[in-house]
Amino acid sequence: MKVRFYPSQLKGAVTAPPSKSVAHRLLLSAGLAAGESAIENVALSEDVSATLSCLRAFGVETETEGSTLHIISRGLPTQTVRSALPCGACGSTLRFFLPLCMLTPSKTRLTGTPRLLRRPLSVYADICEAQGIPFFNDGKAVSVGEGLKSGEFRLPGNISSQFVSGLLFALPLTEGDSVISLTDGVESRPYIDLTLDALRLFGVEARWGDETTLLVPGGQRYAPANAAVEGDWSNAAFWFAMQTLGGEIDVKGLSEQSRQGDRICVSLLQKLQRENAVADIADCPDLGPVLMAFAAATGKGATFTGTRRLKLKESDRGNVMAAELEKFGIGTHLRDYAIAVLPGRLKAPDTPVCANDDHRIAMALSVLLLQTGGTLTGAQAVNKSYPDFFEKLASLGADIRIEEESPGAGSGARQ
Repeated sequence: MKVRFYPSQLKGAVTAPPSKSVAHRLLLSAGLAAGESAIENVALSEDVSATLSCLRAFGVETETEGSTLHIISRGLPTQTVRSALPCGACGSTLRFFLPLCMLTPSKTRLTGTPRLLRRPLSVYADICEAQGIPFFNDGKAVSVGEGLKSGEFRLPGNISSQFVSGLLFALPLTEGDSVISLTDGVESRPYIDLTLDALRLFGVEARWGDETTLLVPGGQRYAPANAAVEGDWSNAAFWFAMQTLGGEIDVKGLSEQSRQGDRICVSLLQKLQRENAVADIADCPDLGPVLMAFAAATGKGATFTGTRRLKLKESDRGNVMAAELEKFGIGTHLRDYAIAVLPGRLKAPDTPVCANDDHRIAMALSVLLLQTGGTLTGAQAVNKSYPDFFEKLASLGADIRIEEESPGAGSGARQ
C-alpha cells in the first residue's frame, strides 16, 4: 500500500490506541492462569494477534466481545504443543514464549518472519546450553526442548528487556527460587516494570532486590483476573509530534500515571525544540524514528545517544531513517551509540519514501510528509501496531490518498 500526502494542518481529537506492550503482558498472564480472565480495550494489531495465535496453539480458548477478550485456559504450560507457535514479526511474542516452551513436556517450534528470526536470541541459546536444553534456529523456526530449571541467571542489562520479561513469565512456574542479575547497567527498565505489574495483577510475585537484581520465587501459579489495556504512549508520540509542529490535536485515552517508558515522549519533544539538543533514548528506543523525524522537521537538528539497539528492531532504524531523511534534504551522522540529525531546511522528497517494513518508520515519515507532501510506500507496515493509523489521520483533516501498490489495483479514494 502507498499513501500520497498533501501538506495538511490537523485539527480535532484522537484517542490513543491501546498499548500493545501492555496487551502482550496481560494476555499472556491470562493464558498462564487456569480459569477465565477478561482483558478489556484490546486492539487486534498484527503483533497482538501473534500472541493470541500462540496462546491458541497452547490450547487456550479466546472469545471476543467488542474490544474485550475472554481468555479461557487450563494454565500454561501443562500440555504438549502440537503445532508451531506462529510469532509473525513480533519480537515480544517470540521472546516471551520461548522460556515458557522450555517448560512444556516436549520440543516446541516457534516460527516467524526471516527478519524476526535474525534478531538476537543468544541470551536464550546460552541458557539452554548451560542447562542442557536443545535449542536450534535454522532461520525458518526456532526449536527448543524442555528442562528449564530455577537458579541464577546473569544477563547483560543493555540487551532487550524482552529477554528479562520472558524469564519473569516462566521462572515463577519452576520449582525453586531464581535470581536474575543484570550486568552493564539496565536499559528499558520501564518495560520490565510493566511485566512485574502484570505478574502482580495475576497473583505472581517477582520484585527488584536492588537496582540490578530481580528476585523470582518459584512454585507459584497464575490466578485469573480481569484487567484493561491502557492507552499507548509509544504510538501517541506521533500525534504529539504533529501537535507540537502546529496541529490542533487533543490526544485522549492516556494515563499520566502510566509506567510506560515512552511517556517521556512529551518532554523529549519539548527538549528537541531547543538548539543543540541532546536526547538519550536508551530507555525508549521505539521513540527513535519519530524523534529523528521531529528534529528534522524543526530544522534545528539534534543528537541522540543510546541508539545502539535501533539496528536490532524491525529494521535497522538508524540507517533507514538516515536514508529517508536524505530524501527530505536532511543530513545525518551515524555512530554505534549516537545519531546526529543535522540542521537543515525540510524539502519535499523528489522520490517516494519507504517504510522499510517497519511500522514506526511508516508513522515517523508520515509526520514529515504532512509538512512537505510526497508519497509513502510500504504503508501497510502500520498494521503491526496501529492498523487504523491512516484512517485516524484522515479524520483529523489530513489530505491523503491511499492506493494499492499491486499491479492493476485501483488508485484509491482521496480522503
